Amino acid sequence: MGDVVTDPAVEASGWGSERVDVDAYLRRIGYGGELAVTDEVLRRLHRAHAGTIPFENLDIVLGRPIDLDIARLQDKMVRRARGGYCYEHNLLFSAVLERLGFTVTRYVGRIRMGSDRVRPRSHMTLRVDVDGRGWLADVGFGGEGLLEPITFDDDEPAAQDSWVYRLHPLGGGVRVLQSRHGDTWFDLYSFAPEPQHLVDYESYNWYTSTHPRSPFTRGMVVQRTGGTVRHTLTRSVLTTVHAGGATDRRRLDDDEVLDTLGHTFGIVLDAGEIDGLRAALAASGRPGVR
Repeated sequence: MGDVVTDPAVEASGWGSERVDVDAYLRRIGYGGELAVTDEVLRRLHRAHAGTIPFENLDIVLGRPIDLDIARLQDKMVRRARGGYCYEHNLLFSAVLERLGFTVTRYVGRIRMGSDRVRPRSHMTLRVDVDGRGWLADVGFGGEGLLEPITFDDDEPAAQDSWVYRLHPLGGGVRVLQSRHGDTWFDLYSFAPEPQHLVDYESYNWYTSTHPRSPFTRGMVVQRTGGTVRHTLTRSVLTTVHAGGATDRRRLDDDEVLDTLGHTFGIVLDAGEIDGLRAALAASGRPGVR
């Protein structure tokens, strides 16, 4: 790619964007296209990331802290071919975008997943502005995540291969990302246009990775979305959603879980991680039953 010229404002931002190895990241996601600051490049980078780096919480299962330092994120998700959850994905992606010259604002949202019950603010999402137009970019949602950014301009349906989304205004600047389920719209998460700081995400991250009622402290959660199929592993249950809505669910034994992490989700594990996950699966008694 050649040298990236870093804006002094990026160096002073506190996000660590100046320390991103852009070339290594692009190799990781298999992207070899142009890098101009355009809507199309943003779309292609987003799709490449979302299709390559899986959503996963395995470090929490292994009893490890989630470190949001950009060097640690690169080591884990780029060099070691692991995945991560929302803060890890979107901090890395936003840092790369800033190095390339995109304007990024970081937000926090409330998970809804079909409910209007008020939940903690725990999900990181991004606004990326290109030539005066705002885009919601999010490569780190472990539910029904976007393949590509979606515009802030209106709430018209946006088809992304087999999946359809819209960004719907709720009033007071709050918007909700929705996916279409048949003839109805399903709420994924809501957020307000309130820029966040790294220290905010460190607080959210501590809660999400340690609180006993967090879904990520209760067992394995792994997800990967493609154009026509979405795979989700929750503890030992593998759910596969196909285009058109057909859904398959299968309970896996411990060996199948470990095999699926590699073959279905592309997660590379070292010997210590494999042993640790085996121990966690055994300690759960019968993973997948809670």
